[in-house]
Amino acid sequence: MPELPEVETVMRGLSRLLLGRTLTLAATNREGMRWPFPPGLAARLTGARVESFRRRGKYMLMRLSGGDSVLIHLGMSGRMVARPVGSNLPPPPHEHLVMQTDDGQRVGFADPRRFGSVDLVPTAAEDGHKLLAGMGPEPLEEGFTPGILASALTGKKTPIKAALLDQRVVAGLGNIYVAEALFRAGLSPRRLAHTIPGARAEKLVPAIKAVLEEAIEAGGSSLRDYVQADGELGHFQDRFHVYDREGAPCPLCPGPPTCRGVSRIVQSGRSTFYCARTQR
Repeated sequence: MPELPEVETVMRGLSRLLLGRTLTLAATNREGMRWPFPPGLAARLTGARVESFRRRGKYMLMRLSGGDSVLIHLGMSGRMVARPVGSNLPPPPHEHLVMQTDDGQRVGFADPRRFGSVDLVPTAAEDGHKLLAGMGPEPLEEGFTPGILASALTGKKTPIKAALLDQRVVAGLGNIYVAEALFRAGLSPRRLAHTIPGARAEKLVPAIKAVLEEAIEAGGSSLRDYVQADGELGHFQDRFHVYDREGAPCPLCPGPPTCRGVSRIVQSGRSTFYCARTQR
């Protein structure tokens, strides 16, 4: 599933195409995706001007002139595909929502597995939407500090890996970037969350921010179905230190026999990658 850097990258691409443009046409090709589309979605989009964009965790919000925000979640395999109106390229398969602009752009939401979703929410009430309410702080904002993280982790007896995947603790993090941030902070994914407050939180918060910023700069990580809105691939996967590198040398270790390289374990049904020598 696309994580914060991938969603941020897609949103920035959509903003470049759609910001300030009027949606001259909108159409749906089915009744819904993960959930039914809101009633009258196409009619409420048609004629609206795109005023701004916002990302909240792994969700995109496209704010419209009529006071609505379009809430978009890419799900497991969703893609936003942009091309000029009249392009000779055929529409992407499994395209469920289409929007056209006054300057001749066509943007479609394609999702073969239909785990993505689209909803409408009053812009003034975005944070009260059922998918956003209760979400933790944004990790790239100034308000996400070691103290805030420490407060959220106090008393938690789950492994820190699981705690960071909890969107109520911090918004937008997923398997890839938690693994990479814990490696940079020198913290084992097995370590219990309540032991992080203090010096460890002082290391972890900057590591989270740095990993996310570098990933956004690289256009995200193109794994499985993810591509950017313009069809380009992200390339942060070329910079992974531990994620999906089981058995590879740890970049901080001298190698065998001192270090066995990157290990893989399963936590809460998901693969975790780390260096047992440097992450404690």
